[in-house]
Amino acid sequence: MLRNSSLINNIIILWRYLGKKRRNQFIVLFILMLVSVFAEVITIGAVIPFLGILTSPEQLFKLPWIKPLVHMLEAEEARELLLPLTLAFILIAVFSSAIRISQLWYNSVLTAEMGTQLRHDIYVMALNKPYEFHLAHNSSDLISLTTEKVGAAIGAGIMQVLSLLTALVMSLAIVSTLIYINPFVALIAFISWGGGYILIARLVRKKVRKNSDIIRKNQPQAVKCMQEGLGGIRDVILDNSQKVFTQGYARTVHNIQYAFVQNSFLSALPKNLLEVLGITLIALLAYAMQTGPSSGQNALPLLGAFALGAQRLLPGLQQIYYSWSLINGNHAVLADVTAWVDKAGHEAKPHNNLVPSLDFSRSIELCNIIFRYVGTDKEVLSNIRLTIPKGSRIGFIGATGSGKSTLLDLIMGLLTPAGGQLRVDGMNIDSANVKAWQQNIAHVSQAIFLADGSMLENIAFGVPIENIDKKQVEKAARLAQIHDFIEDLPNGYQTLVGERGVRLSGGQRQRIGIARALYKKAEVLVLDEATSALDDATEQAVMAAIDGLGGHLTVLMIAHRLSTLQDCGRIIELSLGKVSREGSYQEIIGARRDTAGGFIR
Repeated sequence: MLRNSSLINNIIILWRYLGKKRRNQFIVLFILMLVSVFAEVITIGAVIPFLGILTSPEQLFKLPWIKPLVHMLEAEEARELLLPLTLAFILIAVFSSAIRISQLWYNSVLTAEMGTQLRHDIYVMALNKPYEFHLAHNSSDLISLTTEKVGAAIGAGIMQVLSLLTALVMSLAIVSTLIYINPFVALIAFISWGGGYILIARLVRKKVRKNSDIIRKNQPQAVKCMQEGLGGIRDVILDNSQKVFTQGYARTVHNIQYAFVQNSFLSALPKNLLEVLGITLIALLAYAMQTGPSSGQNALPLLGAFALGAQRLLPGLQQIYYSWSLINGNHAVLADVTAWVDKAGHEAKPHNNLVPSLDFSRSIELCNIIFRYVGTDKEVLSNIRLTIPKGSRIGFIGATGSGKSTLLDLIMGLLTPAGGQLRVDGMNIDSANVKAWQQNIAHVSQAIFLADGSMLENIAFGVPIENIDKKQVEKAARLAQIHDFIEDLPNGYQTLVGERGVRLSGGQRQRIGIARALYKKAEVLVLDEATSALDDATEQAVMAAIDGLGGHLTVLMIAHRLSTLQDCGRIIELSLGKVSREGSYQEIIGARRDTAGGFIR
């Protein structure tokens, strides 16, 4: 049934990625499934002697395999075998049920472990992707991938392949048992039910695949709708635009749910249709056996075995069809997940351990730097040549779109130049040492991200709570002019800031961001309009504190107010991606300076 080569390839990729431990667990699960098949066959086979002793006890002594039991029990009458055979039948049924329960439990545990592994690994891969990757991809795609698509890929990937194979083996074993009992009747049942499933599968295949594509495309869109609506909740409430977001979300969820519902309906449809056929066949067999040469009591054990076999066979065939339907219905989702894990095998392993910082004692050099974003020919920066001595204070100015922030991203190693080199103390910065270089850098942007944690955790962002240096946090907060505010809060440094810092003002959020950068005790401090939300007095106090950190600290600044840059030893002006002028504050700003704190136009 799995005719699509890309589907098979995706499952193979996922199978290989999961590793040796998971593959061994799959083998254990498959063995449990085979034992379950064996137990089902034994249960069906045990029906004949059990029903036989109830309806025609004297016939039991004619069965060759029963004679050792008769001899062991020294039974003289068939009735004496009633209790042993009844107990044996119950034990076989209990054993079969215990195996199925064990298989179900092991299946659940393995599914949970696989989901944990894949979600964790994809999240690790996402966080270790280059900054440029995140600029080009929507976060809703990654959220949807880890929260929804991974679960679907596991449930509709390898687990369903195993279920399909097990159901196939079980169905063949049951058919073989029924053939041994009555070949003609067994083949009629298998051809009728099996043919019915195959016919229905061919009819619904295209619809299932189409629904799969609908689910894949709309899941990230649903996450995006929620992110945008909740992320801009202040403006949504003020503009009374809730309907715009809810309508978009409703359309997306409607598409997802109806695709799921249709696939679910198509998965369950054959069972309900073919159950009627099964009941009809059993009724006709019962009639034929009662009126044919096997009429009477001898027909009851045979009919009972067939009825139990049919009861087991129909769910087996349904499981084969259901697994096939799920695998095909989630093919597009499976492809998205395997696209990530396939790339993981070709990429360098993510950095999980702390990286020692790169020695920085002399200067940062930008040698003929050229930068353009992937997929475009337009140069954002062209032939940038700069030397930044250690301990200097450099201010960057220029109109919007001149390339200021992009230049700082290149210096921080977040972006890779399309041409030229970034050098630190004469050493070229590349993929091999960029992590070590970044250990020297602290960055404060205009938009400060705050986690939904305490003040303490947000200042020491990214540090395990047990490793936080509380004295260093307090020192950084004092320098950032936020300590007194925190101390006045009911819970001090343990006060929760709320999601994205919604309980704080813009100025308070920026001061926490500055404290976070100072906590890192970096060699290079990058301020990208980091003081734009501060009042003049607070800004002056913060800048004075930064100046007081010592001559070893290199400060690179983009400022909203020109007056913020007056203590910079050098000003660099960018225009259209090129350095147009550089010099002292007086040389570059000169008459442009507004005594009230002029704005860069």
